[in-house]
Amino acid sequence: MQSPNHFIHQRKETWQRLEELLALLDHTRLRRLHREEVRELGRIYRRTASDLAIARAESRDPHLVNYLNNLVIRAHGRIYRAEAQEGTRRLRDFFARGFPQTFRRTWGFTATAFAVFTLFALAGFIGTWHDAEFSELAGINPLFREMVVNTRMRWWESLNDANQIGAGVIMTNNIWVMFLAFAFGAMFGIGTLYVMAANGASIGAVLALTYRAGFGNDLLTFMVGHGVIELSCIFLAGGAGLLIGSAILLPGDLARADALRTRASDAVQLIAGCVPLLVLAGIIEGFVSPAPLGPVIKFTIAILTGLALYAYLLLAGR
Repeated sequence: MQSPNHFIHQRKETWQRLEELLALLDHTRLRRLHREEVRELGRIYRRTASDLAIARAESRDPHLVNYLNNLVIRAHGRIYRAEAQEGTRRLRDFFARGFPQTFRRTWGFTATAFAVFTLFALAGFIGTWHDAEFSELAGINPLFREMVVNTRMRWWESLNDANQIGAGVIMTNNIWVMFLAFAFGAMFGIGTLYVMAANGASIGAVLALTYRAGFGNDLLTFMVGHGVIELSCIFLAGGAGLLIGSAILLPGDLARADALRTRASDAVQLIAGCVPLLVLAGIIEGFVSPAPLGPVIKFTIAILTGLALYAYLLLAGR
């Protein structure tokens, strides 16, 4: 066991250097330090923490233990607070610039998903409007069709009787649809196109059934408040899936692995950006859409949320 004086003499320059770096951090941020200073800080912090363990085990000098303990606590707080601040900054930068920039860079894929969805939604609506049985081709259960047409069942009202439960179910379903649209992109993009087409056709058919039954405006009024954000997220997820599929089928001048790596990064950013948007859509659908508000209010909410969303996507981060 080495003497306390020898231990202090041997290590004090390291501790003094740590104090100098911590004093420097009192006036600046960790990320503004030179790369070598950051590496030195991490190295000296670990060494000092080891010295503290040695001092506790071998030294009987409480002043030395307290000094090292305080020094390690200060360094730990600076390092990990800086990491937390860096994570917050990256998250803020992602939503302020990264997500909308990725949307604009890849808008063609999202537009393709929107076009496929809209085309099949129109087909499902027009076909079902002329013949209710056409809805079966859009994936609508015949029993559900009969309940809508014959009993004028407003199924969305029972779903939202308990708002918190309804909002949770709705968000879960939306996330599942987004996941399918994104994950099926690995099937050369064909799976994503199928998800877009199937969802578009079913929504169009359901709307047509309710209009045939005479209460289509009620369903449309319920849907419109949250629908702009919700459908936009589904289109973005479809765009993400098509990015994956295009990297596999049409890598361009890049090697297929490089194209997949690049476009997968954009796809993941699109999905990540949709998460808070889906939460917002679920809250509106669970709490605002079923509320006894007039159609004017709900359509106003749809217009305002749509303007806010696309102003953000088109203008933020320029």
